[in-house]
Amino acid sequence: MTNNSASQINNNEFDEATSKIETPQIETGENASVSNTGNVTNISDDSAVESSAMAEMTKQINSLKIQLEERSTQYMRIVADFENYRKRTQKEKEELDIQVKHNTITELLSVIDNFERARSQIKPQNDGEMNIHKSYQGVYKLLVDSLKRLGVSSMRSEGQPFDPKIHEAAMRETTDEHPEGTVLEELVRGYYLGDRVLRHAMVKVSVSPEDTSSIKEESQLSEDK
Repeated sequence: MTNNSASQINNNEFDEATSKIETPQIETGENASVSNTGNVTNISDDSAVESSAMAEMTKQINSLKIQLEERSTQYMRIVADFENYRKRTQKEKEELDIQVKHNTITELLSVIDNFERARSQIKPQNDGEMNIHKSYQGVYKLLVDSLKRLGVSSMRSEGQPFDPKIHEAAMRETTDEHPEGTVLEELVRGYYLGDRVLRHAMVKVSVSPEDTSSIKEESQLSEDK
Protein backbone atom coordinates (compact mmCIF):
# COMPACT_ATOMS: atom_id res chain seq x y z
CA MET A 1 0.00 0.00 0.00
CA THR A 2 2.70 2.32 0.77
CA ASN A 3 4.56 1.55 -2.42
CA ASN A 4 1.52 2.17 -4.56
CA SER A 5 0.92 5.52 -2.92
CA ALA A 6 4.49 6.62 -3.54
CA SER A 7 4.30 5.58 -7.14
CA GLN A 8 1.12 7.51 -7.66
CA ILE A 9 2.60 10.61 -6.12
CA ASN A 10 5.58 10.44 -8.44
CA ASN A 11 3.39 10.08 -11.48
CA ASN A 12 1.35 13.09 -10.48
CA GLU A 13 4.51 15.23 -10.08
CA PHE A 14 5.80 14.15 -13.50
CA ASP A 15 2.51 15.12 -15.15
CA GLU A 16 2.54 18.52 -13.50
CA ALA A 17 6.13 19.12 -14.62
CA THR A 18 5.50 18.14 -18.19
CA SER A 19 2.35 20.25 -18.33
CA LYS A 20 4.41 23.36 -17.41
CA ILE A 21 6.72 22.97 -20.46
CA GLU A 22 5.52 25.29 -23.27
CA THR A 23 5.24 23.81 -26.70
CA PRO A 24 6.85 26.13 -29.30
CA GLN A 25 4.40 27.64 -31.69
CA ILE A 26 5.21 27.26 -35.35
CA GLU A 27 4.00 30.07 -37.54
CA THR A 28 2.09 28.89 -40.47
CA GLY A 29 0.03 30.44 -43.16
CA GLU A 30 -0.29 34.19 -43.33
CA ASN A 31 2.01 34.91 -40.38
CA ALA A 32 4.90 33.02 -42.01
CA SER A 33 4.50 34.84 -45.30
CA VAL A 34 4.48 38.23 -43.58
CA SER A 35 7.78 37.49 -41.81
CA ASN A 36 9.48 36.35 -45.06
CA THR A 37 8.27 39.47 -46.89
CA GLY A 38 9.84 41.67 -44.22
CA ASN A 39 13.22 40.00 -44.69
CA VAL A 40 13.10 40.45 -48.50
CA THR A 41 12.24 44.12 -48.07
CA ASN A 42 15.26 44.68 -45.81
CA ILE A 43 17.59 43.04 -48.37
CA SER A 44 16.20 45.20 -51.19
CA ASP A 45 16.74 48.37 -49.18
CA ASP A 46 20.38 47.44 -48.49
CA SER A 47 21.02 46.80 -52.20
CA ALA A 48 19.51 50.17 -53.15
CA VAL A 49 21.74 51.97 -50.61
CA GLU A 50 24.84 50.20 -51.92
CA SER A 51 23.94 51.03 -55.53
CA SER A 52 23.40 54.68 -54.65
CA ALA A 53 26.75 54.82 -52.84
CA MET A 54 28.55 53.23 -55.82
CA ALA A 55 26.93 55.67 -58.23
CA GLU A 56 27.98 58.62 -56.06
CA MET A 57 31.54 57.29 -55.81
CA THR A 58 31.74 56.78 -59.57
CA LYS A 59 30.51 60.33 -60.10
CA GLN A 60 33.18 61.68 -57.77
CA ILE A 61 35.91 59.65 -59.52
CA ASN A 62 34.86 60.98 -62.94
CA SER A 63 34.82 64.52 -61.57
CA LEU A 64 38.34 64.07 -60.16
CA LYS A 65 39.55 62.70 -63.51
CA ILE A 66 38.21 65.78 -65.32
CA GLN A 67 39.88 68.08 -62.79
CA LEU A 68 43.16 66.18 -63.15
CA GLU A 69 43.06 66.51 -66.95
CA GLU A 70 42.34 70.24 -66.66
CA ARG A 71 45.24 70.73 -64.22
CA SER A 72 47.56 68.73 -66.47
CA THR A 73 46.58 70.84 -69.49
CA GLN A 74 47.13 74.04 -67.51
CA TYR A 75 50.52 72.78 -66.32
CA MET A 76 51.65 71.94 -69.86
CA ARG A 77 50.48 75.35 -71.09
CA ILE A 78 52.40 77.10 -68.30
CA VAL A 79 55.53 75.10 -69.08
CA ALA A 80 55.27 75.98 -72.79
CA ASP A 81 54.69 79.67 -72.02
CA PHE A 82 57.66 79.74 -69.66
CA GLU A 83 59.92 78.07 -72.24
CA ASN A 84 58.86 80.60 -74.88
CA TYR A 85 59.45 83.43 -72.40
CA ARG A 86 62.90 82.06 -71.54
CA LYS A 87 63.90 81.81 -75.20
CA ARG A 88 62.53 85.27 -75.97
CA THR A 89 64.34 86.91 -73.04
CA GLN A 90 67.55 85.06 -73.91
CA LYS A 91 67.35 86.30 -77.49
CA GLU A 92 66.59 89.85 -76.34
CA LYS A 93 69.56 89.71 -73.96
CA GLU A 94 71.85 88.55 -76.75
CA GLU A 95 70.54 91.27 -79.07
CA LEU A 96 71.09 93.89 -76.36
CA ASP A 97 74.63 92.67 -75.70
CA ILE A 98 75.43 92.82 -79.41
CA GLN A 99 73.93 96.30 -79.72
CA VAL A 100 75.92 97.61 -76.76
CA LYS A 101 79.08 96.03 -78.12
CA HIS A 102 78.30 97.41 -81.58
CA ASN A 103 77.86 100.97 -80.30
CA THR A 104 80.97 100.85 -78.12
CA ILE A 105 83.26 99.43 -80.79
CA THR A 106 81.92 101.84 -83.41
CA GLU A 107 83.14 104.72 -81.24
CA LEU A 108 86.61 103.16 -81.15
CA LEU A 109 86.87 102.77 -84.92
CA SER A 110 87.66 106.46 -85.37
CA VAL A 111 90.71 105.93 -83.14
CA ILE A 112 91.77 103.04 -85.36
CA ASP A 113 91.31 105.25 -88.43
CA ASN A 114 93.59 107.93 -86.98
CA PHE A 115 96.30 105.41 -86.16
CA GLU A 116 96.16 104.08 -89.73
CA ARG A 117 96.33 107.58 -91.23
CA ALA A 118 99.34 108.38 -89.06
CA ARG A 119 101.09 105.21 -90.13
CA SER A 120 100.54 105.94 -93.83
CA GLN A 121 101.35 109.66 -93.76
CA ILE A 122 104.08 110.11 -91.15
CA LYS A 123 107.54 109.19 -92.32
CA PRO A 124 110.06 109.18 -89.46
CA GLN A 125 113.27 111.04 -90.34
CA ASN A 126 115.51 110.05 -87.44
CA ASP A 127 115.82 107.58 -84.59
CA GLY A 128 113.81 109.74 -82.19
CA GLU A 129 110.88 109.99 -84.56
CA MET A 130 111.13 106.27 -85.28
CA ASN A 131 110.91 105.48 -81.56
CA ILE A 132 107.79 107.65 -81.26
CA HIS A 133 106.35 106.02 -84.37
CA LYS A 134 106.94 102.53 -82.94
CA SER A 135 105.43 103.47 -79.59
CA TYR A 136 102.09 104.64 -80.90
CA GLN A 137 102.00 101.82 -83.44
CA GLY A 138 102.41 99.43 -80.49
CA VAL A 139 99.32 101.01 -78.91
CA TYR A 140 97.53 100.61 -82.24
CA LYS A 141 98.43 96.91 -82.36
CA LEU A 142 97.16 96.34 -78.82
CA LEU A 143 93.87 98.02 -79.71
CA VAL A 144 93.48 95.95 -82.88
CA ASP A 145 94.21 92.71 -81.00
CA SER A 146 91.61 93.62 -78.36
CA LEU A 147 88.99 94.21 -81.04
CA LYS A 148 89.81 90.89 -82.66
CA ARG A 149 89.17 89.11 -79.37
CA LEU A 150 85.75 90.79 -79.29
CA GLY A 151 84.95 89.33 -82.70
CA VAL A 152 85.81 92.33 -84.88
CA SER A 153 87.35 91.69 -88.30
CA SER A 154 88.21 94.10 -91.11
CA MET A 155 86.89 93.93 -94.67
CA ARG A 156 89.17 93.45 -97.62
CA SER A 157 87.28 95.25 -100.33
CA GLU A 158 89.88 96.23 -102.94
CA GLY A 159 89.51 94.22 -106.13
CA GLN A 160 86.13 92.82 -105.02
CA PRO A 161 82.81 93.47 -106.80
CA PHE A 162 80.82 96.32 -105.33
CA ASP A 163 78.24 95.04 -102.85
CA PRO A 164 75.75 97.60 -101.50
CA LYS A 165 75.20 95.41 -98.43
CA ILE A 166 78.74 96.11 -97.19
CA HIS A 167 80.00 98.99 -99.35
CA GLU A 168 79.19 102.65 -99.79
CA ALA A 169 80.30 104.19 -103.11
CA ALA A 170 81.98 107.48 -102.21
CA MET A 171 83.73 107.94 -105.56
CA ARG A 172 83.61 106.59 -109.12
CA GLU A 173 86.53 106.32 -111.49
CA THR A 174 86.42 105.64 -115.21
CA THR A 175 88.75 102.84 -116.24
CA ASP A 176 88.95 99.99 -118.71
CA GLU A 177 91.47 98.04 -116.64
CA HIS A 178 88.83 96.57 -114.35
CA PRO A 179 85.31 95.30 -114.89
CA GLU A 180 82.61 97.78 -114.14
CA GLY A 181 81.55 97.87 -110.51
CA THR A 182 84.92 96.78 -109.13
CA VAL A 183 86.14 98.32 -105.88
CA LEU A 184 89.32 100.18 -106.82
CA GLU A 185 90.19 101.61 -103.42
CA GLU A 186 88.95 101.38 -99.87
CA LEU A 187 88.78 104.98 -98.67
CA VAL A 188 87.48 104.12 -95.20
CA ARG A 189 87.87 100.55 -94.02
CA GLY A 190 84.80 98.54 -93.21
CA TYR A 191 84.47 96.10 -90.32
CA TYR A 192 82.44 93.05 -89.29
CA LEU A 193 81.28 92.17 -85.80
CA GLY A 194 80.91 88.44 -86.00
CA ASP A 195 78.83 87.88 -89.12
CA ARG A 196 77.21 91.34 -88.97
CA VAL A 197 78.35 94.52 -90.64
CA LEU A 198 79.80 96.80 -87.99
CA ARG A 199 80.63 99.60 -90.41
CA HIS A 200 80.23 99.83 -94.18
CA ALA A 201 83.36 100.43 -96.20
CA MET A 202 83.53 103.68 -98.16
CA VAL A 203 85.04 102.78 -101.52
CA LYS A 204 85.95 104.04 -104.99
CA VAL A 205 84.17 102.06 -107.71
CA SER A 206 85.20 101.58 -111.34
CA VAL A 207 82.99 102.78 -114.18
CA SER A 208 83.45 101.73 -117.83
CA PRO A 209 84.16 104.49 -120.42
CA GLU A 210 81.02 103.53 -122.34
CA ASP A 211 78.81 104.28 -119.36
CA THR A 212 80.57 107.60 -118.87
CA SER A 213 79.99 108.63 -122.48
CA SER A 214 76.33 107.65 -122.32
CA ILE A 215 75.89 109.70 -119.17
CA LYS A 216 77.51 112.70 -120.87
CA GLU A 217 75.26 112.30 -123.92
CA GLU A 218 72.16 112.16 -121.74
CA SER A 219 73.25 115.31 -119.91
CA GLN A 220 73.94 117.11 -123.19
CA LEU A 221 70.50 116.17 -124.53
CA SER A 222 68.83 117.44 -121.37
CA GLU A 223 70.72 120.73 -121.65
CA ASP A 224 69.71 121.15 -125.34
CA LYS A 225 66.08 120.70 -124.45
